Amino acid sequence: MTTILLTGSSRGIGAAAFSALESRGCTVIGHSTEGGEGRLAADFTEPSAPQMLWEEALERGGGRIDVLVNNAGLFAANPTNSADISWLDAWEDTLRINLTAAAQLSRFAVQHWLDRKAGENGHRGRLVHVASRAGHRGDSPAHWHYAAAKGGMLAMHKTIARAHAADGILSYAIAPGFTDTAMAGDYLSSRGGPELLKDIPLGAVAEPEEIAKLIEFCALDAPASLTGATLDANGASYVR
Repeated sequence: MTTILLTGSSRGIGAAAFSALESRGCTVIGHSTEGGEGRLAADFTEPSAPQMLWEEALERGGGRIDVLVNNAGLFAANPTNSADISWLDAWEDTLRINLTAAAQLSRFAVQHWLDRKAGENGHRGRLVHVASRAGHRGDSPAHWHYAAAKGGMLAMHKTIARAHAADGILSYAIAPGFTDTAMAGDYLSSRGGPELLKDIPLGAVAEPEEIAKLIEFCALDAPASLTGATLDANGASYVR
């Protein structure tokens, strides 16, 4: 049975991914900031939280985690005309939650997998990073920090894939565009709501279940040769 640590699993994409992975027979160890409903609690604004989460998850998983899904995220406006200290605080919180915590957990996962034997297929573990279209094309003037964090996540993912493919450690990334979640709702409203859909050739934002299917694929089914790849899901609003 595959044991998966899924961060940010209480709502939106994370909740949909939790259900999708459980339906495949996986043991899914969920996380949210406050915990509850069987999920482990960890506030990623605290530097020690990722390590504590990893250790608790490893204990719950019986000393084994096969897949790490970095999905936790913070998407909050940070206008450039904010007071300096307020702008910096928001920047640091967003970078820590969206990037630094994912980096810490990825490091623990890589170390964990390097310490164990590869399976018959030569694989040791999988990483799935839920990034964003913003990591490629940028975002609004009030979301520099979010775009920077997701761009950093994509660079980290590629680095891990190149460094550890020969070790049987696979890394995949997903870059959604707008998705129908509570996190994106305020942004959609602030940017004109339905008018914003004119920027999406598909004419619709993604549903959480669509992104969850990609997470499920990367966590369980993606071929090894896809390691290092980023799967875009943005309705053709950004085509690379």
